[in-house]
Amino acid sequence: QVQLVESGGGLVQPGRSLRLSCAASGLRFDFYAMGWYRQAPGKQRELVAQITSGGAATYADSVKGRFTISRDNAKNTVYLQMNSLKPEDTAIYYCRAGFIAWGQGTQVTVSS
Repeated sequence: QVQLVESGGGLVQPGRSLRLSCAASGLRFDFYAMGWYRQAPGKQRELVAQITSGGAATYADSVKGRFTISRDNAKNTVYLQMNSLKPEDTAIYYCRAGFIAWGQGTQVTVSS
């Protein structure tokens, strides 16, 4: 079955960086658009960034210029490079493959 496993979350100070990874299995990875979503306490899950099978990326306004999504089809992995992190970026970050599967999430906490 399809599995998505996120990693790379943690506690980081404001202004610092983190890189999230999502390793996929059980699907033809290069066929699917991949997305990163996040859900903060008491808020709805929101789309952070998405990358098409062809490599075109789109971002939420709140992260433009700070976050970069990329994919390595040879490794069946999608990444989210997060720079200049802010406390409001604190959330559980989820990986999604097309409309077919979600990962379990990885916690990102930005705090001094």
